[in-house]
Formats: sequence, structure tokens, C-alpha cells
Amino acid sequence: MKIKLSGALLLMCIGFLIQAQPVDFRIAFGSCSKESSPKQMWNEINALKPNVWIWTGDNIYGDTHDMQVLRKKYDQQKSHPGYQLLMQQTFITGTWDDHDYGMNDGGKNYSRKQESKVEFLRFFDIPEQADVRKHEGVYQSYTRTAGDKKIKFILLDTRYFRDTLFHGSGKGGPYGINPDGDILGEAQWKWLESELKNSDAQVHIIASSIQFIPDGHHWEKWGNFPKSKQRLIDLLAATKPAHTIIISGDRHIAELSKISVPGWTAPLYDFTSSGLTHSWDRAVPETNTDRVGEMIYERNFGLIEITWKDGGPVITGKAIGQDGKILFEHSLN
Repeated sequence: MKIKLSGALLLMCIGFLIQAQPVDFRIAFGSCSKESSPKQMWNEINALKPNVWIWTGDNIYGDTHDMQVLRKKYDQQKSHPGYQLLMQQTFITGTWDDHDYGMNDGGKNYSRKQESKVEFLRFFDIPEQADVRKHEGVYQSYTRTAGDKKIKFILLDTRYFRDTLFHGSGKGGPYGINPDGDILGEAQWKWLESELKNSDAQVHIIASSIQFIPDGHHWEKWGNFPKSKQRLIDLLAATKPAHTIIISGDRHIAELSKISVPGWTAPLYDFTSSGLTHSWDRAVPETNTDRVGEMIYERNFGLIEITWKDGGPVITGKAIGQDGKILFEHSLN
């Protein structure tokens, strides 16, 4: 006899099975969420009861110089019942990408970036005394504990200070190399160095709205600014933060990339997850020589699970799709 489960019951069962696994800390993250879309994934996310939810950008689709439009869209996103439940049971943080920043593929020359920051802070309910209110841009950090272990979240701002994108002639995207351009700006670089150098956390999650490792496409990525990419690699090699994972969004796909950093024995991962409400409508092969496993084209969010063992943390990355389906699962140790 075959038993057919409803979507809600199936989701409940999958969520229960995942939660039943012996995991000490769960981090869910995602990007690219149209506030007006009926295709939301809050039920799938809430079913897993993550300790932290991280927005990695395109938290709404604003694309405007009108801050009233931006505020209205943030309020619409925040009013979804599933997101309201997430706010009640999960610590929420994040950064922005271009569409919530206010300008498609925008950088430091977006004229309303200061006003847009006000709406960003309002959406996240950032306290008036928070450090992020004392400097330009929205970069910030948080530390959370699991027992006596620490997990540090470093949220980069890849928009407010970013230099101009140069157009290229390659296939698979419009952008080329800006050989002398910067992404973070000097103030953010100094802050990041201090955050890494002075950290005693056992795990570090660095949120970048755009992909860090993949270089095979010609859309936005750190590789468009090779000096900045190399500077971050050198900074990680110098500071050697324990168990470091970069999470990214923007691309409307999920994939895991891994590289070795000279002078640092640990591998560096870039776990990309997007989009929450819309993804590619068909599979288009894309070169990524650093990819681990396959590229996912379905709507998804990312899940990082940490379990503490005698030898250190055991870290697993999963891409979760509709109805809680596990689209891929990889070790991040």
C-alpha cells in the first residue's frame, strides 16, 4: 500500500528527521528573495529551527532611488507570516547585495547609499547603540556560542565602497577585470583584519554577497577585482582563522567551491546559495574548476550544521530545496 503525504506533512517529517540528527548548531542562509513572490521558503527554513538565519543579499528587490519604495518593499518582506515566525524563534542577521542596496550591480557611486543604509538598519531592527551605526557601510560581526564553543559571523559589505565594474567581452556574463579596483574600502579592510586577528572563535562564517572563489563566469564576483581577492587570501593566510567558510549568494544557484590557501593548511570553502524565490529556469553548464560536486539550479537555501567532537568541530553543508529536499550534502572540514 502506498501512502501519499501532503506537502505540509512531508515537510514536517523531513524537518523532524533533520532536527533529530545530533547537531549542536545550525546556520541557515539564503539570498535573492522577491518580497512580492508567493514562492517563499520560510516554511522549509522554520521546520529546521536554525540557531541563526543569515541574509546574504537581495533581501528584497528594490532597485530604486526612492526610499519610500524601498521601505514599502522591506515592510512587505517582513510581514510574511513565515518570516514573522522566523523572527520569533531565530537570531536574524545579514548583509545586502545590489537589489536591496538600491541599484542593480551598484557600487560606491550609488547616490542614495546613505539613505538606503537607514532602511537596511530598520529592516534588521539594529539597536541605536550598535557599532554598525558608527561607520559608513553595513559591515558588522557577531559571535554566538554553542556550549563553551564560539562561532563568529563576519558580514562584509561588497557594495558601499566597491569601485566601478569594467565590462568585458567574454561569454557567460557582461563583466571583465578592473585590475586596480577595490571592493571593501580601506576602513573595512582594517576592521576585517582586526576581526580576524583578534578572534578566539572555533568557527568563522564570512558572508559575502557575491561569490569569492568561482572565476569561470563573467557575472559579478571577487575575481573582477583581483587585487581585492588576493588581499583577502593573503589576510586569511596571515591570520589563519579557525575553520573558515565563506557564504555567498547572488547567482540564483547553489554550489560549493574549495581552494587551498598557501601558508594555511585548512581548505577555504565558498558555499553559494540562492535564490529563495526564483532560480535559473533551465540548467546551463558553467565552468568552475574549484567546484565540489554538482551545481544546483532549483530554488534553495543553505544549511551549515556543526557538531562538536573531541578533535574539533564536524561541519556539514547542505543545500535545501522545496519541501525540505536535500539537494546536496558535503563535508566542510
